[in-house]
Amino acid sequence: QVQLVESGGGLVHTGGSLRLSCAASGRTFSDYAMGWFRQAPGKEREFVASISRLGFSIYYADSVKGRFTISRDNAKNTVYLQMNSLKPEDTALYYCAAGHDIVVGSLRGVEYWGQGALVTVSS
Repeated sequence: QVQLVESGGGLVHTGGSLRLSCAASGRTFSDYAMGWFRQAPGKEREFVASISRLGFSIYYADSVKGRFTISRDNAKNTVYLQMNSLKPEDTALYYCAAGHDIVVGSLRGVEYWGQGALVTVSS
């Protein structure tokens, strides 16, 4: 089992920044690709970004490309999502996820989920 705990959510104005963190425990962190997903009210959960086990491969949804940055620190068992130039449409519950093979752009391959961190962007 892998336990994932997100932190860093909050309320920010349009154009502002937030950094989400996800601390992992339970298994060898570097064995897993990591991802961030989000779910806005009334919408399905969607892929935001993913990073491979050692950080060499990174992917983003088109909607966040150029504004969000995913990174990981395997020594600290933590994955991050730096979010800049935030927009009201970025408002959602953001989930950290782990899996051996997370399929880019989908929820397939996710084995473990965090509990979510709420990000609210006011206009």
